[in-house]
Amino acid sequence: MGNCLYSSSKVDNSRHANSASSASNVSSNTTHSTVPSGSSSLGSLPTQHRTEGEILSSPNLKAFSYNELKNATRNFRPDSVIGEGDFGCVFKGWIDETTLTASRPCSCIAVAIKMLKPDSFQSRKDWLTEVNYLGQLSHQNLVLLIGYCTEGKKRLLVYEFMPRGSLDNHLFRRRPQPLTWAIRMKVAVGAAKGLNFLHEAKSQVIYRDFKSAKILLDAEYNAKLSYIGLAEAGPTGDDDDDTHVSTFFMGTRGYAAPEYISTGRLTAKSDVYSFGVVLLELISGRRAMDSNNGIRYSLVDWAKPYLNNRRKIFRVMDTKLDKQYQQKGAYTVASLALKCLNPEPKLRPKMSEVLVKLEELWNPLPNLE
Repeated sequence: MGNCLYSSSKVDNSRHANSASSASNVSSNTTHSTVPSGSSSLGSLPTQHRTEGEILSSPNLKAFSYNELKNATRNFRPDSVIGEGDFGCVFKGWIDETTLTASRPCSCIAVAIKMLKPDSFQSRKDWLTEVNYLGQLSHQNLVLLIGYCTEGKKRLLVYEFMPRGSLDNHLFRRRPQPLTWAIRMKVAVGAAKGLNFLHEAKSQVIYRDFKSAKILLDAEYNAKLSYIGLAEAGPTGDDDDDTHVSTFFMGTRGYAAPEYISTGRLTAKSDVYSFGVVLLELISGRRAMDSNNGIRYSLVDWAKPYLNNRRKIFRVMDTKLDKQYQQKGAYTVASLALKCLNPEPKLRPKMSEVLVKLEELWNPLPNLE
């Protein structure tokens, strides 16, 4: 099995082909599939009010047995762990593709298997949210959910494997070759497409905890959003600037919008703020929250004075780029980040507007290597 080559297209293409086109397009050159028929129930029955038995029926997902996933990870061996957090652990595994489709000879694909902690109420809610949202939504910039497992107290999710890992690892850990400017812009565009798709879906989805650790990269540095367990159904009013979802704060300090932290008022513009923080991380190579000489500081607070000044923007730029970037483009990204970070939610751009700006910057760039 170790010699099998991973290719997400093996399981991805059929999902996209079977999806209906009930959500609006996000841009003229963005191909995506949308919400299948029946998914409007996401709006009428918010995920947080469903019981564990209320998994939306989805032909897109496979129900795995625990033994299947145990075998896929060689009994969840410690050396197959590729990530862990408060939710539990993520293991790399291999599954026989003939369990997903009978149209191919025996072959195997790499997958990421997330095992949630069995006694955590929040983990169970997150698990259910992911099954119900990702089982209904499909897009080239969302990590593909292949299937799930629920046996007794065991809750597991099976995703496509993303070989280059998370964006934050590339930005903040020592690597022989830092991400080039062109790749950073490609990642920004891909993440923006994924977030915009959620915002413009027939039943709007607010990501709620958008950050660089949840942006995963495939072999070609295509960005895909992962782990949307904290997502919320968006407001049902005609104008999302005038309506919001009231909820308790469950985000990450440094990324979360100030109004969400202080009041629990959550809108799509809260995600836009978080996206602005990630843009800052991409251009600066600094963490959203960091420390200097033992003093903890916010990247937003530190960078804001320089973002709208062409002569000072170099102070924000990642020194690992070695000045190999377009100065005009860097200033444009910095200005866009500043707009996303506006303290007044109504004055922040929509993700569709952010996406258009980023695509204008990225399309003319040369090769990404």
